[in-house]
Amino acid sequence: MSSSTETAAPELEGGGSPHSVRGWRIVAALAVTQTIGYGVLYYAFSVFLAPMARDLHATDAQIAAALTLSVLIAAVCAPLVGRRLDAHGGRALMTAGSLLGTAAVLAWSRVESLPQLYAVFAAIGIACSMVLYEAAFAVIVAIHAGNERGRANGLLALTIVAGFASSIFLPLTGLLVDHHGWRTALVVLALIYGVAAIPLHALAVRRHPAKGRARASAAAEERAGIVKAATRRRPFWLLVVAFTANGGAVAVMAVLLITYLVHLGHSPVLAATLAGLLGVLSVTGRLITTGLQTRLPAALIAAAIFALQGVAVLLLPLTGRSVAGAIGAVLLFGLGFGIASITLPHLLVERYGTAAYASLAGRVAVFSVADKALAPLGAVALAQAAGYGWVMGAVAAACVIAACALVAYHRI
Repeated sequence: MSSSTETAAPELEGGGSPHSVRGWRIVAALAVTQTIGYGVLYYAFSVFLAPMARDLHATDAQIAAALTLSVLIAAVCAPLVGRRLDAHGGRALMTAGSLLGTAAVLAWSRVESLPQLYAVFAAIGIACSMVLYEAAFAVIVAIHAGNERGRANGLLALTIVAGFASSIFLPLTGLLVDHHGWRTALVVLALIYGVAAIPLHALAVRRHPAKGRARASAAAEERAGIVKAATRRRPFWLLVVAFTANGGAVAVMAVLLITYLVHLGHSPVLAATLAGLLGVLSVTGRLITTGLQTRLPAALIAAAIFALQGVAVLLLPLTGRSVAGAIGAVLLFGLGFGIASITLPHLLVERYGTAAYASLAGRVAVFSVADKALAPLGAVALAQAAGYGWVMGAVAAACVIAACALVAYHRI
């Protein structure tokens, strides 16, 4: 890690000391925009699925394909967005993404056909790549460059607050749809998002200080050199394997857990209640992980938790028919539900510094975000062809692969 990387980075985004009030104001602003952004641009979709399918005369699968398209487009855009964040900071990019997201949700409320729906969700995917976690993490990494504790606390605070997005927006969206219909509900959500996110991104997030052409060119060359060197070596690709495998496993469990618990004989109410624990447990896992990172290597902490998730998934078919067994397996798996989001930034900065953080995170996101979109589709197909036991085995294998990749990464 070069000294130039560490000395230049504190200027980015925050301006002034990483401990400053301004830096934490940015974290607070991003916590708000991430909570609303995930609530409106991602989680609310499930509430709209049935009424949209009815009004557009489409199947649930055809409607659900729009969200998959959105996530895949966000993955494709991630490297370009990462380079832009490293070069220019988050203000302009995130403000533009907020405007695009607001306009896209408004357009969503007016769709009359599947092609229109897919076009709208293509735009939402682009907006998500510009405004959600990957972009927000890049801003926080920059304002706390050189201050590992501040960076860890900033990421933890952001993810804890944003972790309540589904808890807030699923019931809110349900109430809006029930009282006003899905089209009016989307207009209300678009206004909520636009009124909050556009000014917060425009005013709270800082842009990079102006640089001369020569200095900007030198910085760009340095970033390109870091990315080129990283992507030619084994450690980076071990991170890609680890966080892609774990991301796919978590996505499958998030989508299929309720269905599988019902398949095991539990009531839909109990299944939904247990699945709801995952969000709460993700906060617990993040707190534990952040606390342990001051004493133990982050890669080994994450590897141990990923391995425990694999054990939990293997136990679920064996013990999950009893209420106690199902609760135990869900609790064990849930501890690792949100740790990838705070572990990957730590590992990237620890090895490569902050100058090219967003560019490298964008390269990882191409694989990890795409897998989060595609893995549940593959799991559903596998369940239909061979049964849920094979799905649980595949998820456990993915968790073990992720754990082994991080152990190998730590040893290099």
